[in-house]
Amino acid sequence: MKITKFGHCCLSIEENGLKILTDPGIFSTQQNSVTGIHVVLITHDHADHLHIDSLKEILKNNPKAKVITNTATSQLLTKQNIPAIILDEGSKHSEGSVLFEAYGSLHAVMHSSIPQSPNTGFFIGGRLFYPGDAFVDPSRAIDILALPVAGPWMKLAEAIDYALKLKPKVCFPVHDGILKSTTGSTSVIPARVLPSAGINFVALEVDKPTEF
Repeated sequence: MKITKFGHCCLSIEENGLKILTDPGIFSTQQNSVTGIHVVLITHDHADHLHIDSLKEILKNNPKAKVITNTATSQLLTKQNIPAIILDEGSKHSEGSVLFEAYGSLHAVMHSSIPQSPNTGFFIGGRLFYPGDAFVDPSRAIDILALPVAGPWMKLAEAIDYALKLKPKVCFPVHDGILKSTTGSTSVIPARVLPSAGINFVALEVDKPTEF
């Protein structure tokens, strides 16, 4: 599996001949010119995960690409005449030899006054777990975890505890677009704590493919 981070939660994932793009949001622009995409995977409809104009540009450049998302986000896309394959919690879908499995249904609490919006985490190819904006526990072995490290719904200590609970073989930080720098504590502290639990923490360099 080869993963390239474009920024925040927008990842290019290459697995078994399939090229997957996750959450094309407002914190990255590289996705607007990428080609060869087979699947666009969207966890929820917040602007940092779904920028409609960006998605339209992606689909223009990749006319055969399929969008996979949950029911709530698909309803938003329908209004934009963008079809989607719906995956809600507990459902599965395969593209080629790559299996997509849906976990979780709600965004983490940002504040008691803000209703929780739908959010779906995805297991990709039986190896990579990308939870979106929630600390979802899929209750299974995880090779690679896309670990949220910053946001209005969390603190770094919770992210580290989440990784310690799930015990992936390796994890890397996502949801860090709100930070001025991604080389600060959100990368340094997990790298100090997690290896002692047998978890290799890798801070992906933007635009640089990394083999896992």
